[in-house]
Amino acid sequence: MVVCGNVLSMTGRSAQKAALGGGAVLLDVFATDDGRHHFHRLERLHTLRPDMILISGGVEEARIPAFVIEMCDFIRTSRPRPKYGHRQKLPIIYAGASGATSIVQDLLEEDFHVEIVDNLLPSFDRENLEPARDAIHRLFIDHVMSHAPGYDQLQAQATLAPVPTPNAVGEILSRYAKRRQENILCVDIGGATTDIFSVIEGNYMRTVSANFGMSYSIGNVASIAGLDKVQRWLPLEMSSKELRTQIGTKMLYPTSIPALETDLWVEQAVAREALRLAFLDHQEIAKVQLPSAMINLFTPELSQQRHREISIEEIGIIIGSGGVLSNAPHRGQAAAMLLDAFLPLGATQLYVDSVFMMPHLGALALMDEVNAIGILEAECLIPLGTALAPRGVSRDRPGELRVTGFTSSGERLQGSARSGELVCLPLAAGLQAEVEVSVSGGTWPSRSRFTASGGICGLILDMRGRPLALDGFVTYNPAWLQALCHDQEGGV
Repeated sequence: MVVCGNVLSMTGRSAQKAALGGGAVLLDVFATDDGRHHFHRLERLHTLRPDMILISGGVEEARIPAFVIEMCDFIRTSRPRPKYGHRQKLPIIYAGASGATSIVQDLLEEDFHVEIVDNLLPSFDRENLEPARDAIHRLFIDHVMSHAPGYDQLQAQATLAPVPTPNAVGEILSRYAKRRQENILCVDIGGATTDIFSVIEGNYMRTVSANFGMSYSIGNVASIAGLDKVQRWLPLEMSSKELRTQIGTKMLYPTSIPALETDLWVEQAVAREALRLAFLDHQEIAKVQLPSAMINLFTPELSQQRHREISIEEIGIIIGSGGVLSNAPHRGQAAAMLLDAFLPLGATQLYVDSVFMMPHLGALALMDEVNAIGILEAECLIPLGTALAPRGVSRDRPGELRVTGFTSSGERLQGSARSGELVCLPLAAGLQAEVEVSVSGGTWPSRSRFTASGGICGLILDMRGRPLALDGFVTYNPAWLQALCHDQEGGV
């Protein structure tokens, strides 16, 4: 879908959040201050052919915004047509100032299906995204999903209405975050796109990075990140020419899987950059609204800063999904990709979703939340372990992270890691440990006593620094991978 707003940095941004939170692939954002001429907008919208359009802008009790007429005229002149069903009208959601509702209806209802919902931005210090998101869900099912072959028969047989995949993922993640009382970050990296899901303080948000993937979009990842950024993650020596050839071959044969060890390292290196770039996109869109009391403390110059960016430090659980993560030859390689891409701080539990069952469990949770979460924990999420990473350490500055405690089986747990090291202490899946951490040469960002959960990699002490200090031609230390891929039973 595309969104239209008045001011790109305010109502346009709110419309983006509503669209992405509603599970849409966002094609473009049009605004009165986007710097484009009228004919450029017309050509762009006519080429995109979106499934629906969202219009927002203007706070309540303000005069009717003139931009509404401009945007409606622009849409009406471009006359975008729906991809499915020539007799249907393209759906347009209006989520702007209520005073302009009649204008929107008069200008657009003849040629489009117009849906009126509550204002996305009723006041400068409050967003109201849910009505627009609900409308996106409903119109997606009625105008897009309903054209899938066999949909009518499915709808007739199903007890509940079919749920779009992003909505179902949001259901299970939101309920799981509430159950665990943790903020969750979940990633699904595919061949063409990478989806990032987050539940922060109970607020669910999803973003789609449409050109960051591992097969059809692998060339775009390497282009935007740069070959040098990909090269730094390789645990073996490879020239830029060889790396370019590897990526080019994958572009020619996007459905192929790694046949050699070098193929595997290249794909996992690109995956780290795809995840990193997708998370930057997510941080740009998925803002957390500040409390009104905090907003009132701002100076007038900062009064527009009513939202804050998601910080990796507040994430307690990271879940990885997608072929390159779920099908890694060793789970420790999946843990390495998550650690290197997101650089978590404090204590962070790492999981991999081996079968991407979360959409199905989200649909089940609408009927049976207890069993849905039970299946999620027992059959879906594979625990990789708990990563411990202090703030302010670096490879070149002396420092040490020390951990002591007792496991739930009564065994003593202790170990340490120095600057530049990554050390894994044995703590098997299903076990927990009451631990205490102390740091020299850095600071621990949260409470020093807490419960850590075990996993395939155990308790991961990450003293490599934030950001990682990687330099030289062969940059990624193979010892880090060896530590993560060392099984609890003692094999590698």
